[in-house]
Amino acid sequence: MTTAIPGFDYQRVTVDGTVTLNVAVGGAGSPIVLLHGFPQTHLMWRHVAADLATDHTVICPDLRGYGASDKPPADDAGTYAKRTMAADVVALARQLGHERFALAGHDRGALVAVRAGLDHSRTITHLAALDVLPTLDMWEVLRGEGAAVAFHLYLMAQPPGLPEQLIGASADAFFGYFLDLWGGDPRAIPAEIRAEYLAASRAAVPSIVADYRASAGIDVEHDRADRAAGNRLAMPVTVVQQDWGAALGYDAEGLWRAWAPDLDHRTTSAGHFLAEAAPGEVVAALRALLARRSD
Repeated sequence: MTTAIPGFDYQRVTVDGTVTLNVAVGGAGSPIVLLHGFPQTHLMWRHVAADLATDHTVICPDLRGYGASDKPPADDAGTYAKRTMAADVVALARQLGHERFALAGHDRGALVAVRAGLDHSRTITHLAALDVLPTLDMWEVLRGEGAAVAFHLYLMAQPPGLPEQLIGASADAFFGYFLDLWGGDPRAIPAEIRAEYLAASRAAVPSIVADYRASAGIDVEHDRADRAAGNRLAMPVTVVQQDWGAALGYDAEGLWRAWAPDLDHRTTSAGHFLAEAAPGEVVAALRALLARRSD
């Protein structure tokens, strides 16, 4: 890694005895953990993290399988289950001295955040999800013609072998496609940051595919079990996302409210990479979330 969040200290923290995460920590005050999305690293939070660090302890890890964090082989379905990745985050915060903390995630990181909120409801004080649907709902709405916008989900859901081979053969073209397609203002991800994302993703094809494959299998099983049991997110939740519901014909706020009774749902025109394209909007949403009462 050649780029860092200015003013943040970098550490490597072992979270389960075998997997070590790369993490940037800055600021002082009540803790908030920020989880990145695809195809990015913790650097996507560089603007938001700097602002929040004026009065919070801000913790920005690379998820397992991404960036400079360890990339264990997917020996079983649980290796990249969001349940496992959520446990990583809880263990990381505890190692840094925080038994309870706020949690925000974008894209893949948001799915990890939701699972952490369901599995560790007394640990997560506040939860934010940026531009994603819960895993089970995502698969239920992405059908027919609308599924074309998410072809990568179906590709990486296939059994091990072909997806890794296809993506690995054209990694920069594959990952760069999403950086370009999903971006709004091209200035939001400058050339040096884009190069960091591509290099990190190029070096992590098997683990990234395993993460997505888990979302088509074991993660759905976990969500279905929670839905059947009536488990919901007990903490204040904020969701900020593009208005895909209007475009694809579903009620995004309604889907989220079924999981999160204490919900602030917002739509954005800043594009998928909103933490980089509109950091002020994201900071405002997170600060409003943190101001809400949590048990």
